[in-house]
Amino acid sequence: MRVLMFGWEFPPFISGGLGTACQGIVRGLLKIGIDVTFVLPTTRGLKIKEDLRIIPADTVPFADRELTDVHQLKDRFKLIDLKFKTMMSPYFTSEFREKYFDRILTAFDEQKEEIKSRSILSFTGNYGNNLFFEVLRYGLVGEELGRTESFDVIHSHDWLTFPAGVAAKLASGKPLVVHVHATEFDRSGENVNQDVYNIERFGMENADRVVCVSHYTRNIVVNRYGVPPEKVDVVHNAVNKECHLQRLGINKPLKEKLVLFLGRITMQKGPEYFLEAANLVLKKLKDVRFVMAGSGDMLTRMIARMAKLRIADRFHFTGFLRGMDVERIYALSDLYVMPSVSEPFGISAFEALLYDVPIIISKQSGVAEVLPDAVVVDFWDVRKLADRIISILTDEKLSRRIVAKCRDTVQSIGWEHAGRKLADIYGREAGRI
Repeated sequence: MRVLMFGWEFPPFISGGLGTACQGIVRGLLKIGIDVTFVLPTTRGLKIKEDLRIIPADTVPFADRELTDVHQLKDRFKLIDLKFKTMMSPYFTSEFREKYFDRILTAFDEQKEEIKSRSILSFTGNYGNNLFFEVLRYGLVGEELGRTESFDVIHSHDWLTFPAGVAAKLASGKPLVVHVHATEFDRSGENVNQDVYNIERFGMENADRVVCVSHYTRNIVVNRYGVPPEKVDVVHNAVNKECHLQRLGINKPLKEKLVLFLGRITMQKGPEYFLEAANLVLKKLKDVRFVMAGSGDMLTRMIARMAKLRIADRFHFTGFLRGMDVERIYALSDLYVMPSVSEPFGISAFEALLYDVPIIISKQSGVAEVLPDAVVVDFWDVRKLADRIISILTDEKLSRRIVAKCRDTVQSIGWEHAGRKLADIYGREAGRI
């Protein structure tokens, strides 16, 4: 079985959990003999250390074939109603979008002629102001690879690659599987970016199968996007089990307990609830420090709120972490809190357990489906969250018991298991041709 897979992230090119999940899925598929060709916007000339074929979109030649104009591509994808009026970053909430209106229009006007004249398209692979334009460019590459590559199934991860997946399907006639790691409702609540929603729905409607990372996400896909339930499968994420605390050789420099929030500092992840709970805990416990690791559009607001609460000596911001820094912060932590407002899965909860860190997760997360022994609270119940934090920090036996029970579950879940479920889906869809 040969799979043409479209993704926007792949380690070391990551901004969050999407790239990590793509890497895990690919490794799981390779272990069971599935041949994967992975397409990225760009690798910036760097080699990815994986035993698979990587195609950077900015190296795909269009030969002598005349490039399709962006407007024509938009018509073909039935996206004519898109207004180019908002910032398309999946990591920024609506309040940040309007001010980018003029910049997006200007960037589009400057580049639309380039797409006609160049035989190789350029990509940043970032989530910047020109993201939507890059998504359309990526769609052109998907169409070209659909014509020229040899494969049995197409697999597209999240909305950024859905146009490319559909274009490859139209060009090749091969089945398309779209993988929903998060929806616009997760990222923006009820204030959805309509353009992103349109692309998500377009991809799901044109896919042969829709794969969701949890039943929580599946319910959103069925109820908010109108996808028939029989068309949607659930394949839970896993986590790599290669990380071991001992090899890091880390000794905690502080005697205080450390409570960690790690993720994008955006509405979806619930950072304000973590901060308010921290304030309540610090009124009762003095030997505790709270760490918010990550970046996002709510960072400035969180810093201002922390200062107003006068807890700066016990609440710390690290900025965005990657690689060994992520491992170190897990290793130093005594408790991991994931108070997400809407979390399709929540792979970071799995990762924390690998370092013997107990976890508190929100009921509004997909990972709660596979970790029945985790401590679970509603994201909005700050007082209960604070009480649970205090209970775990002051009861070592409770902490060890949570870790032991949850870790047994984690060890039984692997990417190879996810790979086998995806391979079954591929086989069914390829067999329909």
